[in-house]
Amino acid sequence: MRQRRLAALAMAAALAVTSAGCTVERHWGGGSKAGGGGKAKVGLVTKTDTNPYFVELRAAAKAAAEANGAEFSALAGQFDGDNDGQVRAIENLMQQGANTILITPSSSTGVLDAIDRARKAGVLVIALDTATEPDTAVDATFATDNFEAGRQQGAYVKAALAGKPPKLFMVDGTAGSTVDTQRHTGFLKGIGLTDASPEIKGKTPANGDQSLAQQGVENLLQRTTDINAVYTMNEPMGRGTYAALQARGLVNQLVMGSIDGGCEGVKNVRDGQYAATVMQFPKKMAEQGVLAAIEYAKTGKKPSGFVNTGSAVITDKPIPGVESQDTKWGLENCWGTK
Repeated sequence: MRQRRLAALAMAAALAVTSAGCTVERHWGGGSKAGGGGKAKVGLVTKTDTNPYFVELRAAAKAAAEANGAEFSALAGQFDGDNDGQVRAIENLMQQGANTILITPSSSTGVLDAIDRARKAGVLVIALDTATEPDTAVDATFATDNFEAGRQQGAYVKAALAGKPPKLFMVDGTAGSTVDTQRHTGFLKGIGLTDASPEIKGKTPANGDQSLAQQGVENLLQRTTDINAVYTMNEPMGRGTYAALQARGLVNQLVMGSIDGGCEGVKNVRDGQYAATVMQFPKKMAEQGVLAAIEYAKTGKKPSGFVNTGSAVITDKPIPGVESQDTKWGLENCWGTK
């Protein structure tokens, strides 16, 4: 009877993971000690498991865990914005015995209850890449300062216009998301505009997707082609925007920037698809998160506050007054397939 009961429980646990709509890297048994004197059992929850940025984040976290003798498990939502999937992932990791959970929240508020339950259970929770609202919902955040990354892009585009008034398209990400809002607002600060400025000739959301960006910009171009500047929230959307502009023969009349710093994006800059991108460093976020998890498991010491992992403008068209690196440096320091 005891063996049948244990078998039933094991099957129920397996079904719970399968039905969660999450992808699994690896998992362990439960019952770990939360913090102090135990082995680090690190769980990672990303927005998706297909976006190259989160693939890099997961690979870096796994490598850091293995190099330091920590156990590691990775789960992800099924799509960007899958808050329910991320909540189930947090619950699964707690059941598996994680004493630290690293998370890139799809929504800055959508997983707060699950995070709160984890922290009350003694689990260290660190946000990577994307901050929660409020930021005190997690123990610490290791991320790009996305407002600053947007500001850097805006400052570059403004300088590249060389005094010409901007005629701007804005290709945004997922409406309401923290990263989208911070980058959008930072760009406007850098270029010296507001959302109400008449210099903005059109906006389109594209949810971080290349094809949606192309379609959105094609629609904007039905209204006007009199533009000289384009903001894109990330590099896949930059590629989609470039395709739409190239089809209209407009790429040589404008300055376009982006944010990410993936190796493909750096090559896009090198090849002239857009003038500049702002590089992030996901490997640094992941490694610092795992090291904090190991320290917590050993001593119970928790990190706190926001840790800026940096950003850098990448361009082969440097402009005085805007600090930047060229694409050769970019390809040496980018993330993804080189």
